[in-house]
Amino acid sequence: MKKTMKRLAALGLCVVMGLSVLTACGGSSGSGSDSTAADSGDEKVLTFGCQMYTDGLIDPAKDINTAWNCMRFGIGEALFKFNDEMVAEPWLADSYEVSEDYKTWTIKLKEGVKFSNGTDMTATKVVESFERLKTEGPNGSSTPEKYVPYETVITADDAANTVTFVLPEADYNFLGNLAYPVCEIIDVEGTENWESGVIGTGPYAVESFTDQTGYTMVANANYREEVPYDKVEIMFMGDASAKTMALQSGQIDLAENITNVADIENFKNDENFTVDIASGVRTGFSWINFDGVLGNDTLRKAVIMAIDKDAICQSNLINGLYTAGYSVLPSTLSYGYDKLTDTYAYNVDEAKKMLDEAGIKDTDGNGIRELDGKDINLKYVSYENRSLNDFSSAHTEYLKEIGIGVTAAYGSSDDQWSSLVAGEYDLNNNNWTTVGNGDPSEYMKNWYTSEKDENGQYIGPNYCGYSNPEYDKLYDEFAKTADADKRAELLQQMQQILIDDGVAIIDGYYNSSMIYSKNVGYAHIHTADYYWITTEITPAQ
Repeated sequence: MKKTMKRLAALGLCVVMGLSVLTACGGSSGSGSDSTAADSGDEKVLTFGCQMYTDGLIDPAKDINTAWNCMRFGIGEALFKFNDEMVAEPWLADSYEVSEDYKTWTIKLKEGVKFSNGTDMTATKVVESFERLKTEGPNGSSTPEKYVPYETVITADDAANTVTFVLPEADYNFLGNLAYPVCEIIDVEGTENWESGVIGTGPYAVESFTDQTGYTMVANANYREEVPYDKVEIMFMGDASAKTMALQSGQIDLAENITNVADIENFKNDENFTVDIASGVRTGFSWINFDGVLGNDTLRKAVIMAIDKDAICQSNLINGLYTAGYSVLPSTLSYGYDKLTDTYAYNVDEAKKMLDEAGIKDTDGNGIRELDGKDINLKYVSYENRSLNDFSSAHTEYLKEIGIGVTAAYGSSDDQWSSLVAGEYDLNNNNWTTVGNGDPSEYMKNWYTSEKDENGQYIGPNYCGYSNPEYDKLYDEFAKTADADKRAELLQQMQQILIDDGVAIIDGYYNSSMIYSKNVGYAHIHTADYYWITTEITPAQ
């Protein structure tokens, strides 16, 4: 244990500085009053440093990341929006009605909404946007059918300004589905004739895009309320240290999710900056591939038992960024976490004993145990965001102690996603919003038995090959249950099954953050961090 903690401390010193990103992105330098907005005369400009996902592309239909980009950058909006209690409230919608069987939902649209190109948002335009998901969605990985099934009949009444959805099955959380970024409303015709992404209804629109560098956004002159900034410069910065240096130098005004603990504390103690933190509904976890060597029950469970989650979360690498836990749903959510049992709590001696008794031993003295005559060498996929690489590296050190070899495959978020979908991993570390549609149903479906395509690859959202009939039965009942107490009871049972089966290595529960300089009057990171660039963010007076 002492050796492991020394290794963890050493990892904290291995910080790679992303100076090349800062140079490539350009922008103003200096601090204090030397702000970008000030240098621009009367023009109000916000500079925002953020992680790049899927090359920064924007399109609700392409994949999950490009849908999130569209909403996060202030381009796209949906019919509904989550408040910080993760309750869906009208956004482009004005009101709604639902039938007693929860299959027919009629949405009254807000009056006077225009797309950024000046086109009116009509009921017909909204239907066209959803129909586009049916044609474009299968070409990507945004899986829009999870939110609005393709069998859904969607009709427009322009005179009444309503859109009606007739679902194939009851959906008690349909408003939450409509709030998910995949369901952003775009002008389909305008988008087809435009080369810079999609045309949305948000407060900002794309002026230009530089590959791997970022976007220049301009205020949507047709927006229904005042837009605080004339321009927003979105600058891609994957490395947390790069964001820190850019904030300190005055190159950017605002950054999301700086993950160096010491840097966050320094910003908290500096009167020139404000740190805004949202309560965590994200879980950091490593998928475990059941189709690989970790399909062996003993090995998989010993791997989980060998990792001290509490020690990692309390280390100087992570402290304050994550809360340790052992279930796929965060302890802050009201789904029975306090009634769960940590079946494979940290116990390195027991992990070794389990492996020895199963005959998974190091027979040639090279320090690595063998299974079926081969050294165990796990391919661990991860990427640099929200401390994922720090967790993965810490896990690797713990696994070495019990004789498990690990090969790191650390790349971009795109690399992580591609490996996950292809099933080319043993461990795959990522960080997911657990109530992304206001309810855990979508997230918990990640472990619902999945079908395979003609190439033998799993069709999402289950990308790990896990299957348990008891879990599937409970999920089916959960999907058909409207009563909140019963749903919580079912979720508690489902969580315990996943813990007992050892489906994932849990990093912990992440708290999102935004940090901004005095050039910004106000900014806020929402619980559902789909909402980065909003009209809430205003320049300092």
